[in-house]
Amino acid sequence: MKESTPPNTMENEAFEGSQLAAHYHSVEFSIQGVELAYQFKIWNTSSTPMCVLIKEDSAILPSLKEGDTLDLKFYSSGRSHSSSSSLKTRIRHITRDQGRFRGHYLVALEIQETLRPHSIH
Repeated sequence: MKESTPPNTMENEAFEGSQLAAHYHSVEFSIQGVELAYQFKIWNTSSTPMCVLIKEDSAILPSLKEGDTLDLKFYSSGRSHSSSSSLKTRIRHITRDQGRFRGHYLVALEIQETLRPHSIH
């Protein structure tokens, strides 16, 4: 009989992140001191379960710091009912992409807790 081993925490986080990325298609950043709200498509990569790509010359990029926790608005990917949720989200890391998306930064996100759901009419 084979002993079962506890699942790897990093693998669990990647799995949970990929599930959330599948549920949401975009995220909106509204940051104090930045004039406009920015909306980004959510990407799910093998190394980063939930991230956004931000152009290196974007006005919002200097306002983002690794470890910061922000209230972000996530938009669901359901076709029959559009909705959004405000979620407390931590910036896990910010890295310059050297591959396919040169000229962009990869900003990894980690949802901390649910704040309040919204419906879009």
